[in-house]
Amino acid sequence: MENNNWSPMQGAEPLMETTDWRTQLHPDSRQRIVNKIMDTLKKHHLFSGHELKTIAERFEEKIYSAAVSQSDYLRKISLKMLTMETKSQTTIPNPLPPNEVGPSVPKDP
Repeated sequence: MENNNWSPMQGAEPLMETTDWRTQLHPDSRQRIVNKIMDTLKKHHLFSGHELKTIAERFEEKIYSAAVSQSDYLRKISLKMLTMETKSQTTIPNPLPPNEVGPSVPKDP
């Protein structure tokens, strides 16, 4: 006789999880990441407080939207921040701003 106890899932691959990884990421985690991005930008670029925050938030949002998983999100942010660190170390800063020069004393003839 036939065995009718077979279920369609037997021997099949497990279904991919349909939950979006973003729903499981705590909002505080995103804010901590934005703060780290701001710290990195502060070290290497000259931006004002509001501009700095806006840049960091846009940067994080762009990666957050494009990432396919939480590990992808963290990997992309880490790589970008590492790139910023590396680029800033390869440029040697000028010790004097371009408009600052030593004291100017006119010579007497």
